[in-house]
Amino acid sequence: MADMAKQIVETNGLPDVTSLLFRVVNGLGLLNLFLLLLIKAKLLLCSYKLHSLQSKFLFLHPCQVDDGVVLPDEASLYLTAIEDAEYKDDKIEFWNNVYGFDMSCIKKQAMMEPLVDTVDHKQIVTNCHLLKTMDISKMVLGDASFTAPFKLIAERDDYIHAFVAYFDVSFTKCHKLMGFSTGPRSRATHWKQTVLYLEDVLTICEGETIIGSMTVAPNKKNPRDVDIMVKYSLSGRRCVVSRVQFYKMR
Repeated sequence: MADMAKQIVETNGLPDVTSLLFRVVNGLGLLNLFLLLLIKAKLLLCSYKLHSLQSKFLFLHPCQVDDGVVLPDEASLYLTAIEDAEYKDDKIEFWNNVYGFDMSCIKKQAMMEPLVDTVDHKQIVTNCHLLKTMDISKMVLGDASFTAPFKLIAERDDYIHAFVAYFDVSFTKCHKLMGFSTGPRSRATHWKQTVLYLEDVLTICEGETIIGSMTVAPNKKNPRDVDIMVKYSLSGRRCVVSRVQFYKMR
């Protein structure tokens, strides 16, 4: 945040009239310290959700027995694309002009951080593409890193502002097959969906195709963070684009 504060001051031509003061946590008031603790707790909760699967690997793998069962034992990851102009304008484009100040450097950071939220099924513009199916009972740590191609076909004329990832799980080892989906067309769950906003606004016509690939891997410096790379391209009647975007799930 210190670097961003400096950049905001310089971008708006205010270095001569602005002084930046940075203090260690010990110098903060009790209220600010309390807010920092709340934010930290929230980040830890999100991090727990994202890496609970990895934790299960670390705990269960050394303790496996021949007749042991891991449930759910099967998971499938899906990707779709949505129209989301209202939220993107309100939460992302907002940083271009904050009460007259250019804070677009924060916008770049906001774009890199996936949003975990509930998506209205009416926002879905394309089909839902299966990225990867995993047998959780047989997975090892390295299996959580992967690259998968995707092909999204527009089901109507619309604009696309983001990709949305979600997962389905199955309990195939039960006496009766059970499972549930965390997708936008299913009943809302604790896990919601993961929204990846695009730098471009894609204008797409019914039947046109977005092709690309998604790469997911733990961050090399901090394995609790997840690095995501999305390559995508669209060659349509009203929009031609090819781009690579990077995200970091904290």
